Amino acid sequence: MNRTAYFGLFIVMGILLVLPFVLPNSFYLDLVIRMAINAVIVLGLNLLIGFAGQISLGHAGFLGIGAYASAVLPTHFGWHPVLALAAGAVAAGLLAAIVARPIFKLKGHYLAMATLGLGIILNIALRNEATWTGGPDGMPVPSMALFGYELNNDKHWYWVVALLLSVSVWASLNLIDSPFGRALRALHGSEVASQVVGVDVVRYKVAIFVMSAVFASMMGSVTAHYVGFVTPNLADFFHSIELVTMVVVGGMASVYGSLVGAVLLTALPQALATFEGWETVAFGTILMACMIFMPKGLVPTLAAKFGKGQ
Repeated sequence: MNRTAYFGLFIVMGILLVLPFVLPNSFYLDLVIRMAINAVIVLGLNLLIGFAGQISLGHAGFLGIGAYASAVLPTHFGWHPVLALAAGAVAAGLLAAIVARPIFKLKGHYLAMATLGLGIILNIALRNEATWTGGPDGMPVPSMALFGYELNNDKHWYWVVALLLSVSVWASLNLIDSPFGRALRALHGSEVASQVVGVDVVRYKVAIFVMSAVFASMMGSVTAHYVGFVTPNLADFFHSIELVTMVVVGGMASVYGSLVGAVLLTALPQALATFEGWETVAFGTILMACMIFMPKGLVPTLAAKFGKGQ
């Protein structure tokens, strides 16, 4: 990592260390936890979309796999929550590996429709398997315990997600500066040129899709345990679009853009609640303005204007 990337990472960690002591009440602490969860998911998705140039419109389906693994396995089979989280991540990774090769033979809107279809299939499966998943009504999720210590309040969960976010930012920054990351950026620029210089395009596409699916599944499990209840809405199409929007607004191919996009789009609906019925219109207007005046996203636009950064 370069010095700018290290500096940004230290700022993120410093903010995370200070926040729980300055937030006025539990409402804001809950909001920050949700921001951090979304930020980790969006980091993984940005590696796929922004750096590798591959679209996914069904990524929330992998959140659903993780969330329901953490609900179903402990409830019906008595698994420890940590094992259930790991099983959900493995299941999401295996599914991503199986479907990635045929899906990534497609390009453009065909690829978008294929990933959309995958997400819809996963969502329908979760809704229809009512015996195991509770159907459209969802199901409760047992509490999480680590090393015999139960995570039963917002402050406990804050430190867990703050640690996960810090590690995810550090890992992402190192990944994109590694040979693997340079290969991803190469195939984003031109798959033909990448193949000419020896990049195994299919292998890298599959690898980054699996990685982003595992990111999503793990945070789906964290979300399920944190909220204590899970419904198929977590895995629906609209949630997938929301995640992609976070990537685009924050800035594609930007690690810190992922954080900014997740923070803004998680907080914005709360901030616009005072519009009383017009919040959706206001939300859409703000997104349109961002895309018109900052088409590369907030962080890349500001970085190009004031300096360089990740």
